[in-house]
Amino acid sequence: MSTISTYLQISNNLSRWQAITASKPEVSIQTKYFQDNIGNVQTADDLINNPRLFNYAMDAFGLSNMSYAKGLMKQVLEQGVSNSKALAHTLNNPNILAFAQAFDFADNGASTASSSLVTNVVSRYTENALETDQGQQDPGVQLALYFQQHAPGVTSAYGIMADKNLLTVVQTALGISPLTSAEPVDTQYALLSNKLNVQDFQDPQKLQSFISRFAAMYDTNNNDPSSPSYTGANVPNALLLDASTAGTDGVISIDQNLLLQASNLQSSFLA
Repeated sequence: MSTISTYLQISNNLSRWQAITASKPEVSIQTKYFQDNIGNVQTADDLINNPRLFNYAMDAFGLSNMSYAKGLMKQVLEQGVSNSKALAHTLNNPNILAFAQAFDFADNGASTASSSLVTNVVSRYTENALETDQGQQDPGVQLALYFQQHAPGVTSAYGIMADKNLLTVVQTALGISPLTSAEPVDTQYALLSNKLNVQDFQDPQKLQSFISRFAAMYDTNNNDPSSPSYTGANVPNALLLDASTAGTDGVISIDQNLLLQASNLQSSFLA
């Protein structure tokens, strides 16, 4: 299956897929521990000094690669989010900001037992687990699902630049070289701002169109039509490949009309 077909299959039945993910032992066991014990957490130290709770929370907010930075995350939690100069803001990482807003010990005190907090974190953890599972089969699907969840909350091009996953999706969809990430921040910001309006991601239809554009480009960039796995009966989704172009050897070629349509989709999104 292609990235776009798999993404749409999950996206159109998201609650069902989340329920399946939540029921998996490796997810349900960790979730039950979090639900049973998070209410005992009173301070940032309490959270950070309990590895299972801390790692669960970090995973939930897409920060598993920063679980080692306990000192930094302690400062983030202790400084809160009310001051614009707090680390949660100055680190310019939307996931860290969301983490600090959820566990706002500085402004809300020990509110970890609240049902809204537990529901928020568990939902995020389950979604992250679903994305990770799909990423083992197709990293493009993982990126598409991540973008669907996080892009609507971005308020400027800086938010795209600060999140590696969001930036990868945007660069792929718009045909921007990853090498531009080495350019000065102002240059990157100007480039992205000229090519898209992040407010469009709050419109479900435009968001879906952009993700579809990404998925088509991702498959085009990553799938080799000459690969043996694309011959005979193993034909990728017809959205990306045209079976009428198959030669006598069974090899399927990229449909140029589709690529033109994908280009037009980009143009209509940016208009």
